[in-house]
Amino acid sequence: MFSDQAKIFIRSGRGGDGHVSFRREKYVPAGGPDGGNGGRGGDIIFEVDTGLNTLSDFRHGRRFCAEDGQEGGPRRCSGKDGKDLIIRVPEGTIIKDFETGKVITDMSGENRREIILKGGRGGTGNMNYATPTMQAPLYAKPGGPSVERFVTLELKCIADVGLLGYPSVGKSTLLAAVTNARPKIADYPFTTLTPNLGVVDMPGGGGFVIADIPGLIEGAAEGVGLGHDFLRHIERTRLLVHLVDISGFEGRDPVDDIEKINAELEKYDARLASLPQIIAANKTDILDPDSDAMERVKAWAKEHGVPVYPISAAAHKGLDELLFAVYEKLQSIGRKPVIFEKTFDWLDAVPENLPYTVEFDEKTKEYRVEGPLIEKMLGYTNLQSERGFMYFQRFMKERGVMDALFAKGLKEGDTVRLYGHAFEYYDE
Repeated sequence: MFSDQAKIFIRSGRGGDGHVSFRREKYVPAGGPDGGNGGRGGDIIFEVDTGLNTLSDFRHGRRFCAEDGQEGGPRRCSGKDGKDLIIRVPEGTIIKDFETGKVITDMSGENRREIILKGGRGGTGNMNYATPTMQAPLYAKPGGPSVERFVTLELKCIADVGLLGYPSVGKSTLLAAVTNARPKIADYPFTTLTPNLGVVDMPGGGGFVIADIPGLIEGAAEGVGLGHDFLRHIERTRLLVHLVDISGFEGRDPVDDIEKINAELEKYDARLASLPQIIAANKTDILDPDSDAMERVKAWAKEHGVPVYPISAAAHKGLDELLFAVYEKLQSIGRKPVIFEKTFDWLDAVPENLPYTVEFDEKTKEYRVEGPLIEKMLGYTNLQSERGFMYFQRFMKERGVMDALFAKGLKEGDTVRLYGHAFEYYDE
């Protein structure tokens, strides 16, 4: 079953605790601490799978938890790292924060794999805390906490061209006639309840992807019928082919249909209404010779600067002219993909009142920043990516961490350590 929306719960793995133990061997009465470090928790990673075209798998599995890191062991044995959990989604899936509805990431274009939640760091065993004055430390550091979130997955089709039009105007018939897609076709409203994609191959090796968007009705932008579910799938298209029934066989006026559908686009998203359009006047094979419908459609189109192509999808008439016009228009538009920008800020996900500590380590000559605030931030941030590192820098400034470091004497060239991450500070 096709599904283009899902709500799921995701949780990264908790870091394994450090271990407290002491070396015990014959003839070695005071072997010293040998508690090992805990393993790090697994990450939550989203990855594009080109073999998927629906989110239906998420209807049956709604909780996704990465593996926790194992506790450290005696004899300096480190705990095993928790396995990362890879969640595979179709290309075009947008991941949104459930509470705010803001975009966390768009799995489209060059974004094929992204870490969404980081696993907790592994705790350090008591072997790390032995000093000349503290030769038998009885404590170890616990593993870092997991982070969790409810997110919404939304699939927005990746297509160059979107077919628009009222139910039963012939969109599925046109798609079947010009591509290798085989949508179900019947003569009643809402036959198509899912978007169908097909590839149009042009002479010379070119081509484009076309999507048969299920029939719209008046009020779709307000959610009447399956309005929002349908309109979602044209948000990435670069060109709209507006199909109308020029024959009036269903008793509707083609000009009125065009204006109503365009009004729904304007209500839903002004950007969609501004996309280039081509009108395909379908069912010319059953057009009444005495009808003035074609003249009225052409007059409307001329007034609005939209080209019109008379066709018959069922009789395969006028299709070559339409496809060449679509292809040439796409070439002039360019192939820049429509990517939805990130709007969710992980800074808002970290509570303001979480504590942290800033200390200067005389032994290592490093500044150490630790505490629940830092652990929570690291769980939401991939410091290996440029965007993640920029977020980290802003976080440190806005939460007062940098001010606390300056108060401790931080200056240019000094090293700041946040658990397993070390950075040299440079004044911008």
